[in-house]
Amino acid sequence: MSASASTLLILSCFALIFATASATDHIVGANKGWNAGINYTLWANNQTFYVGDLISFRYQKTQYNVFEVNQTGYDNCTTEGAIGNWSSGKDFILLNKSQRYYFICGNGQCYNGMKVSVLVQPLPPGPSASASTNGTSSNSATPMVLEKRFVSLRVLIITFASIWLTELGLFELLMK
Repeated sequence: MSASASTLLILSCFALIFATASATDHIVGANKGWNAGINYTLWANNQTFYVGDLISFRYQKTQYNVFEVNQTGYDNCTTEGAIGNWSSGKDFILLNKSQRYYFICGNGQCYNGMKVSVLVQPLPPGPSASASTNGTSSNSATPMVLEKRFVSLRVLIITFASIWLTELGLFELLMK
C-alpha cells in the first residue's frame, strides 16, 4: 500500500472515530456536587435532559447516597419501594426513558433539600434533508446518542486501527 493511501486510510479511521457525538453527562450540582444546602431544583431547571443522557452524582460516599424513587417517595423523602440505589460516590445513571425521574439522598438529608427531579425529553429529530439542501440550519446544538451498535463499531475500528498502525510501525510514532 502506498504512503498516501495509508495516510488516507488512517485519517479516515480517525475521522470516523471522532466524528460521532455522545450523550451528555449532567453532573448534579455542577462543581458543588451532591451535598446538603444546594438548590437542585434551580440546577435541574437550567439543564435539558434527553433520552440517553447520563445524570451523575459526585459526593463523599461515607456521608451520602442516591436513591431513585417515585413521586411519592420524592415528595415525602422516603426510600420505601425505591427503584434503584447507589453509594459509590461517583454514580452514573443512564436516563433511558422519556419521563420524569426522582432522586433523593436516603440518609435523611432529603429533608434538607438533597433531592432532584429531572424531566427527560425524547431525542429531537435530526436535521431534515430539506434544511440541509436549502442552506438553512439551526443555531442550536442537537445532542445525539450513540446506539450500542455504533459504540461497538467505534471500538472495532479503534482496535483495527491500532493493530494496523502497530504493524506499520506508526503506532509508536503517533503515541509520542
